[in-house]
Amino acid sequence: MKVFNRINFNNLQGDLFGGLTATVIALPMALAFGVASGAGPQAGLYGAVLVGLFAALFGGTPTLISEPTGPMTVVMTSIIAHLIASHGQEQGMAMAFTVVMMAGGFQILFGVLKLGKYVTLMPYTVVSGFMSGIGLIMIILQLGPFLGQASPKGGVVGTLRSLPDLFANIQPMELGLALLTVGILFFTPSKVKKLVPPQLIALIAGTLISVIFLGGTDLRRIGEIPGGLPSLQLPMFSFDVLRIMVVDALVLGMLGCIDALLTSVVADSLTRTQHNSNKELIGQGLGNIMSGLFGGIAGAGATMGTVINIQTGGRTALSGIIRAVALLCVVLFAGGLTQNIPLAVLAGIALKVGIDIIDWSFLKQAHKVSLKGALIMYGVIGLTVFVDLIAAVGVGVFIANILTIERLSELQSNDVKTITDADDAILLNDEEKELLDRANNRVLLFHLSGPMIFGVAKAISREHTAMEDHDILIVDLTDVPVMGVTSSLAIQNAIEDALDQGRQVMIVGATGKVKQRLEKLGVLAKLPPHHMLIDRTEALRQAIALLDHQKQYESEENDASSMASSSDLSPSSMNT
Repeated sequence: MKVFNRINFNNLQGDLFGGLTATVIALPMALAFGVASGAGPQAGLYGAVLVGLFAALFGGTPTLISEPTGPMTVVMTSIIAHLIASHGQEQGMAMAFTVVMMAGGFQILFGVLKLGKYVTLMPYTVVSGFMSGIGLIMIILQLGPFLGQASPKGGVVGTLRSLPDLFANIQPMELGLALLTVGILFFTPSKVKKLVPPQLIALIAGTLISVIFLGGTDLRRIGEIPGGLPSLQLPMFSFDVLRIMVVDALVLGMLGCIDALLTSVVADSLTRTQHNSNKELIGQGLGNIMSGLFGGIAGAGATMGTVINIQTGGRTALSGIIRAVALLCVVLFAGGLTQNIPLAVLAGIALKVGIDIIDWSFLKQAHKVSLKGALIMYGVIGLTVFVDLIAAVGVGVFIANILTIERLSELQSNDVKTITDADDAILLNDEEKELLDRANNRVLLFHLSGPMIFGVAKAISREHTAMEDHDILIVDLTDVPVMGVTSSLAIQNAIEDALDQGRQVMIVGATGKVKQRLEKLGVLAKLPPHHMLIDRTEALRQAIALLDHQKQYESEENDASSMASSSDLSPSSMNT
């Protein structure tokens, strides 16, 4: 596997335009997410630079733009608030950045173990509910700054409990700036959006209005961002919360993987290329480790920045590198320009992100598509907002998979059939139909098809009870590509029961892994070699031959018995 991402200079102009345009979008978003997380605007900028740079250099999606995202910011907000509450501002922030590094380490581990292709294998109902829940959290957490006040303690629940106080102490000027920001984001004409990102328009307009018309008003602003390179943040652990830090890092890492790989799929569809998911996870992990080391918040693949990058000409990882370098120049040389940005404007930008994260499309039609799916989605939303992200995903995936297994088991159970005559249960050729008719219900064809998952074992056990009135059992596995352990044991029981009752058993079509499974269970050793066949017709022929032989044997036995009875009743024997 190549170390670096796909970087070349064949599309220099397109990559330059794409990278610079993505920079314009990244600036207001990075500031908003940094402030929303509680780590400060500089942490958002450092995260955008470092995650973006290292993911572009070492990732597996050439056009992916990586930076702090709404979902990652929601998790970071919770982590920072908890660690600061338990260990103070300085130590808590250091531990929060350590969690970011640990999350990056998990992402690298996922990539090395080649788990990339499994990360996004989650039911859409769970993904939709999870993302909508994160969007609601983002909206709720921005209510305080949106109304002109500091965010209440206690996260979502604390903010909801504080709503009466928040509304009682609204700061009209800041609320007005926040509403203006949201209005610009919603109502900027499409033609203007193609030229200038509405986030940048809102940031500049809100800042200019606050300086020109509200200069004498006591507004909460970002303040001066320290210039120069960020200082190194050494990892800091506390054994009393180590388990919580590991869990938080795992959640952050998993969420970053999902966020990045889903965005990579979007990039593939727009560029008609194919990303390397495992390599992308390694690049994302390196980016988050570097971000944590230098005081940046966690990031992932950002859909908005990626789409803008592609639409304005970006085609290789050079666009992501240009974006990171341009943003670094802003951090190093233009930090003073951001000090007058009102926090209410950033709250408006973050609140709009929360609105956009919510899966409105699926929310409108989920109940029409599937009532069970809709209930799963609403349940995941509730657990995400009010309980825990891991619990939400874990419970949602578990329930969705159980329902899926139930449906698959019902469908596969229909492919477990016992056939004693030429009916239409399965497609038989003319000779097979004739042979079954000749068998006169003394041969049972036990036909299975499709993957035999564990949910089918009950159907196998139920059907094999039909063997009581038959002399020969033919187990047809021709159409079975995979056989699970539980189903294998059910088939083993059916065969052994038939053998114990003195019936003949033949197995048809067992090849590859299915045959290996039966060999390991010792089933094949109990059958004569000529009772293992590939062709079903030949198995029926042999079954009829066995029946004919048995019928002839029984006839001879009956003749011999009749002759013996006649000799016992002869006159000589009677005289005797």
